[in-house]
Amino acid sequence: MKRTRVAGIIFMKDGIALMHRTNVKKRKDYQEYYTFPGGGLEEGETEEEGTIREIKEELGINVKVIRKLYEMNSEKFEQREIFYLCEYINGEFGTGDGPEFSGNPNYKDSGNYIPEIISKEKIKDTLLLPLEIKEKLLENIKRGSF
Repeated sequence: MKRTRVAGIIFMKDGIALMHRTNVKKRKDYQEYYTFPGGGLEEGETEEEGTIREIKEELGINVKVIRKLYEMNSEKFEQREIFYLCEYINGEFGTGDGPEFSGNPNYKDSGNYIPEIISKEKIKDTLLLPLEIKEKLLENIKRGSF
């Protein structure tokens, strides 16, 4: 595994803050799906710092990392993925200004990034990737683990 991707699971307004990805040209399997906000660690960054930075860049909000929830290895993307439970602190949801919103040509095949809050009840009917983490999240919600 060459890269570490960190992501946040943030409960907001009776739902979960997600990134809706549309028109994704670089993936052959899914061109539209939801995913947890996050990205790759930068050099010298801790996992927690990277999670906070990525959520600020993508969603425009400040969060506090509570605890690590899940970890998986993605052979497909040759990366380790770590998912943290985060608590919303402040900021206006949907005002992210990360590189994926900059018109940078490096992101031209990445499609659109649309921050959305999906209700807990609708998660089961949503294409949320990675599927393995979606299933674990649904099980934890069902058990009332949060």
